[in-house]
Amino acid sequence: MASISIEKVSKIYPNGFKAVHELDIAVAEGEFMVLVGPSGCGKTTALRMVAGLEEITSGTLRIDNRIANKLTSKERDVAMVFQNYALYPHMSVAENIAFGLSLRKIPRDVIKKKVAIAAGILGLTDLLHQKPGLLSGGQRQRVAMGRAIVRDPKVFLMDEPLSNLDAKLRVQMRTEVRRIQRRIGVATLYVTHDQTEAMTMGDRVAVMRLGVLQQCEHPQVLYSNPANLFVAAFIGSPAMNLFEAVLSDDGTSLQLGSQSLLIGEAVHQRRPGLAAFRGRKLIVGIRAEDLPVVDGEYVPGRVMKAHVEEIEALGAELLVHFSIDATRVGGDIQSEVKGDELDSIAIDIVGEGVARVEPRADVRVGEDALFTIFPERMHFFDPESQKAVES
Repeated sequence: MASISIEKVSKIYPNGFKAVHELDIAVAEGEFMVLVGPSGCGKTTALRMVAGLEEITSGTLRIDNRIANKLTSKERDVAMVFQNYALYPHMSVAENIAFGLSLRKIPRDVIKKKVAIAAGILGLTDLLHQKPGLLSGGQRQRVAMGRAIVRDPKVFLMDEPLSNLDAKLRVQMRTEVRRIQRRIGVATLYVTHDQTEAMTMGDRVAVMRLGVLQQCEHPQVLYSNPANLFVAAFIGSPAMNLFEAVLSDDGTSLQLGSQSLLIGEAVHQRRPGLAAFRGRKLIVGIRAEDLPVVDGEYVPGRVMKAHVEEIEALGAELLVHFSIDATRVGGDIQSEVKGDELDSIAIDIVGEGVARVEPRADVRVGEDALFTIFPERMHFFDPESQKAVES
């Protein structure tokens, strides 16, 4: 088995456009690493540099501890699966899977054995004589994966392979792709713009924005401890609620619009960096599930009052869309560069948010609701640097 090491790798095009800037990622043997970010963030360019389809401007790429910058795609021994299956319609499933091996003049008996093994892994054994036109989208995707598997590559590269599938099949195939990768045990670099896909599939997830790596962590760490405002707003569905607030001079409360919320000493002990924001503005983040509707008596200062704008009933839960008189941060994340610096997060004057509550919660559209806040679960960000306040 092999690993992938991307060390300070950059891609600058002849017109000066900087697609990837000093990307640092290491994919261990057998690890499933996901690159995620909005369109144009550089994730596919990074993948193509690993594949040898794009030239590396600067930095070092190692595959199996061997510098690969100048190696051809063939010499790198990588297998790539694209969102376009690129199957030959006149060939059977078996012939499509075996096509690359046939070009390399591999003996027929070896090809037959490799195809049988790959088909068994992928659940395609009964379909080997079918033509692609008779297969479902998920089956065609598995054939494309089979073509990669039979090559016994050092690493797998996958560029949004599930994006052409319908929503239900995409969920099913997430599990299938992960199961197959674990069974084969090959280092895999997987690109997607879908943060839910990234969170459910990756051993680790690397979040990119405007060609710059923002954070690379285990999915739960990204969710629980986002490094900056962009990661906080991008990871999670629904997105984290982000509002401008002012920390009191004594640090005991937050002024959120017209409401004063108590935060307590325990929060300061966990996040000593908050001391620098006493009497100053900061950005507070609250996950939707951390705003349950008040049940019974409530503690003053530990409740946020909001106006219910809309309710989505999802069976096991309700998504309550609300508004408050505080400034909302986030909105549509801007995607432009000012010089060499990342742009600022958009700020809206309408304080909209979402709470995820249990289905029997007593909330009604057009009325006010009270949500309990848990200060220890809040996230805090510096409005200037956009970085998380140190914990």
